[in-house]
Amino acid sequence: MKHLIQLAVVMVMSTMTAFAQSNKTMEPQITKFAQEYHERMFPGHESDFKRTDPEFIERFDNFAFDEVIQQTSDRLDDRTRFICYLATLLGCQGIDQFRELLPAALRMGVTAVEAKEIVYQATAYLGMGRVYPFLKATNEIFEQQGIALPLAPQAQTTMKTRREAGTQAQVDCFGEQMRHFWESGPEDSRHINRWLAGNCFGDYYTRTGLDVKMRELITFCFLAAQGGCEPQLKGHIAGNYHVGNDKDFLIAVISSNLPFIGYPRSLNALNCIREVEAANKQ
Repeated sequence: MKHLIQLAVVMVMSTMTAFAQSNKTMEPQITKFAQEYHERMFPGHESDFKRTDPEFIERFDNFAFDEVIQQTSDRLDDRTRFICYLATLLGCQGIDQFRELLPAALRMGVTAVEAKEIVYQATAYLGMGRVYPFLKATNEIFEQQGIALPLAPQAQTTMKTRREAGTQAQVDCFGEQMRHFWESGPEDSRHINRWLAGNCFGDYYTRTGLDVKMRELITFCFLAAQGGCEPQLKGHIAGNYHVGNDKDFLIAVISSNLPFIGYPRSLNALNCIREVEAANKQ
């Protein structure tokens, strides 16, 4: 009987040791760089995915917050990177990830005004149907963090001046050929070109809070992330070039955003850059 009890104790101890060793091997092996970057984004926060999905979070964190960051750090500072993250998450409708990354963006140097301007401008490219939950989430997070709403006004136009100012913004982004774009096109749809000048550019691009280079950049992110609008994406690649965001910079942005939108849309955006480059050489 004593022998049987001893055997049972040994078996239990063996099982417990094996279980402990198994749990130890399941702990994600996050690199020091990724851990430190994660701590900067989410001070003191331990992701529950380490418990529920250790193998997955090991690979995702090491890729997104180490390999990708280091590959693109010579072209993107933290503020620019997180501005692009927010615009990209709007474009791909990643509302839950947006909620998590907005506070991190504020820690990484993005101002409340800049974050709100990203959401506002997205309306012209995604429509209010898709922007609505992001606007609500932004307001909720701002109020949780003690950011008083509404923010300081940024509008620089009135309903009377928006079209003319918007046309100038189009010229600034794409060149003098846009001067009379608002009055061009078939008569039955000419009003849409007028709206592009007055609403898209006059209501949003003319606002302070983000300069024209950053506004063209977030538009690039909106379009690349939502997919299916490659003709417009190529137009805004040209617009980015015009305001000073060059090919290598845009490729760094695509690379930085890739963990959040995946390979197909990232490769499509890269292919659009290649097509614009080829057209410019003709």
